[in-house]
Amino acid sequence: MPEAFGLSGSAVSRRYIRAIARELKKLCERRLKGYGFVALILDGKTFGTDETMVALGVTVEGRRILLGFIETGTENERVGREMLEGLSFRGIKIEQGLLCMLDGSKGLRKGIYEVFGTKALFQRCQWHKRGNVVSYLPKSVQGSMRRKLQEAYQESSYEKAKEKLLKIWKELQLINRSAVNSLDEGLEETLTLHRLGLFQELGISFKTTNCMESLMALIGQKTNKVDYWKTSDQKHRWLAAALLDIEPRLRKVKGYRYLPQLRVSMRSEIEKQVVKQGAQTAEVA
Repeated sequence: MPEAFGLSGSAVSRRYIRAIARELKKLCERRLKGYGFVALILDGKTFGTDETMVALGVTVEGRRILLGFIETGTENERVGREMLEGLSFRGIKIEQGLLCMLDGSKGLRKGIYEVFGTKALFQRCQWHKRGNVVSYLPKSVQGSMRRKLQEAYQESSYEKAKEKLLKIWKELQLINRSAVNSLDEGLEETLTLHRLGLFQELGISFKTTNCMESLMALIGQKTNKVDYWKTSDQKHRWLAAALLDIEPRLRKVKGYRYLPQLRVSMRSEIEKQVVKQGAQTAEVA
């Protein structure tokens, strides 16, 4: 009889670890120069007690591309800056503008601005803004105020949406000053798509961070059953393998046919901002 041949469990494990390590290297070092990105979404995924920030890019053709991730304790300025500097080193091109979607983190916003400057336009998640505002209110009025905010954000034009939000702002002054401050903070950045004239066409994809939330749910299907993460390397390998497995199955964002128009609108908005900053500098001088 022929001799039996087999592999030990430890040998299989080592091979598996090496294979996933190659996937991690592939994801983290993938060159980005050939992609025409128009949007960037950043969000966090919890692994045990740790937080990992994931970056997702959207190309002008509507494809969702995983850009990488970084392990962090909080969504702060340094984390955002280091992640974006890494993307710049790998060749991401933003000369024509980049719409950056955030849930409201001031630290991440500052980090992005420090790296990308005026080329970055910010769209704050309307869902998070609505939730933050109503959280300050008595439960008896939360439902009605949530509906009013939703109706305001659903207006297709910037002028009408801003008008309704200012009306809500006046109403909140009589109820809760903290809610007013919450609405004030970053209000214009919740209306960026409105200001670009593309809310109806792209709002379903870019008015919230839901584009990333669906990705996080897919990651969770592969990682949530792990009760104990032995090392940071293990988390990194698992996440990289999950992301590269999921990426080919990600559908194009809804409204992708309007992304070339988004690029044109962003260029125009960036030019306006540059002119405005130049005028302000001249006034100070």
